[in-house]
Amino acid sequence: MSKKPHAKDDFSRRDFLKAFGLGACSLYLAGATGCTTPETGEEISETTAGTRKGFFKPLPSPWFEQVNAQTVQCTLCPKACVLSEGDRSPCRVRENHNGSGVTLSYGNPALVQEDPIERKPFYHVMPGCRVLSLSTVGCNLACKFCEVWDMALVHPEEVHAYDMPPEQVIDYAQASGVQALSYAFGEPVIFYEYMMAIAGLAKEAGLLNVIHSAGYIQEKPLLALCENIDAANIDLKSFDPAFYEEIVGGRLEPVLETLKILRQHDVHIEITNLVIPTLNDDIDTIRKMCDWIVEELGDDIPLHFARFYPLYKLSALPRTAVATLEQARSAAMDAGLKHVYIAKVVGHEGENTICPTCGEVVIKRLGFVIDEIQIENGQCTYCQSEIAGRWA
Repeated sequence: MSKKPHAKDDFSRRDFLKAFGLGACSLYLAGATGCTTPETGEEISETTAGTRKGFFKPLPSPWFEQVNAQTVQCTLCPKACVLSEGDRSPCRVRENHNGSGVTLSYGNPALVQEDPIERKPFYHVMPGCRVLSLSTVGCNLACKFCEVWDMALVHPEEVHAYDMPPEQVIDYAQASGVQALSYAFGEPVIFYEYMMAIAGLAKEAGLLNVIHSAGYIQEKPLLALCENIDAANIDLKSFDPAFYEEIVGGRLEPVLETLKILRQHDVHIEITNLVIPTLNDDIDTIRKMCDWIVEELGDDIPLHFARFYPLYKLSALPRTAVATLEQARSAAMDAGLKHVYIAKVVGHEGENTICPTCGEVVIKRLGFVIDEIQIENGQCTYCQSEIAGRWA
């Protein structure tokens, strides 16, 4: 088990943001390592905007079982890490502290920002609404294509974070006028205790709770989570078990089980599949994935095929050809899926929501911007057919 922080990859997220013409703080609200102020370009200090490096205090977690007086086992994710005294799990934020299991992420978000809900991406949940996104450092997987590696794949000692208890998050959300809390960008499973505390308060305050997750979680904590969340976008990274083992650092089967449990408990589901050239773009495997979605989850699950851009450990690969995404979309529609999207290709017709009954465009999008909505009370305004989603 890891005890010390690892060095980050030389190609930083800041370099990626610059490459796409974005500001250095576009995704981190003064929380990221090496973030600079847009006015001066100076490094943000450890006290800027109420942040500082490292975690604030370990918090005992109920998601550990005592193996013996000195050893604990995590029961949160399928890795079920067994930790001796002083050990920290591969997710970097769960630790055996003096013989007890603790979380290091509670109340320590490294990201707090407002977003359009389409950025999650959710295309069938309250189009155009604003959400407050939160994430801490850490992840229980190790994707070689991680887009937020300098937040997800580092230790809390390496990153600036806020001291922001759940009550303060809700106060901030209400003052901002957002309609939902989003647990996204990093992996919400690893800050489960923090997310659950916020989600319970958000529910009482009349705010929606949405997550974007890899879905790598055990059944018991997932069932508890289902009581508080309204919608989940799950990354189904491939339908090939070998891809999960070699490229993701996990297993496929627990993710499939997560999707089935979410469906059984009436949580609105959307699925994102990042299509990576040469690694998971085999059309036959994509067809099998789509057939499984239709059979196990239903034909009304929105599926987003996202374009890969060279990042992190896969920076030598090319970005996904639009033709490949279009082929994947056609295969999904042939399998019977009603709502199939192409993500990260701004201006493509695959961004739009089409009524599966009459074929009219009912939501027209340009990136994260909603141009037109033709849905009223969950129905297409042209033919009055029901459109699956959370519209109010």
